[in-house]
Amino acid sequence: MNEVEKRKRTQHYEVLRELGDCYTSVGNYVQAQRCYEKAASIGPDEPGPYVGLGAAALQRGQCEDAEIAFRVACRLDPNCAKAYTGLAMVAQQRREYAPAFDLYMKSLELDSDNITALLGLFQVSCEMGSFAKVIYYLEVYLHMHPGDASVMFALAALYLKDGRPDQSREMLLNLLALEPTNEDATNLLEEVDHSLAGAR
Repeated sequence: MNEVEKRKRTQHYEVLRELGDCYTSVGNYVQAQRCYEKAASIGPDEPGPYVGLGAAALQRGQCEDAEIAFRVACRLDPNCAKAYTGLAMVAQQRREYAPAFDLYMKSLELDSDNITALLGLFQVSCEMGSFAKVIYYLEVYLHMHPGDASVMFALAALYLKDGRPDQSREMLLNLLALEPTNEDATNLLEEVDHSLAGAR
């Protein structure tokens, strides 16, 4: 294949993958699936289309298909953080919290900036009652992205569950300084103040 054809194929692949992402973002998973399948036929060694196929299948409640697609992506690229996040989401949907936890951790080791994996890890930790590792990753993420309200709220909730109400209160006050109308934060702050008053 000459260079021009190669470039055309690469561009065609990119367009199809981006189209698939667009269809996924607006909830048209059937069209997304078609685009990802075409992209996969042009770039059979690329993990991207399989991650997309997995995400679309997951949104349609097809856990088996999603798992297969994410596993293919992992095989093509053992360092594909999104593929591990996808596998973790499949495990989480099946209420297999321990494997989900490990897969989210693996994803975060590859990409500590992965907000989907962070929030998934937070949900799984709440189910399992194990908080130390999640708190660490959330703190690292927040250090890199100060002012991320969803992560600040998750951290405040974890501090409270982990028996650290003072840290929880401080985080919530910081969050409310950024978003004064955040009802979830206001409600949690009441709960924190209540537990602090009880402890004194």
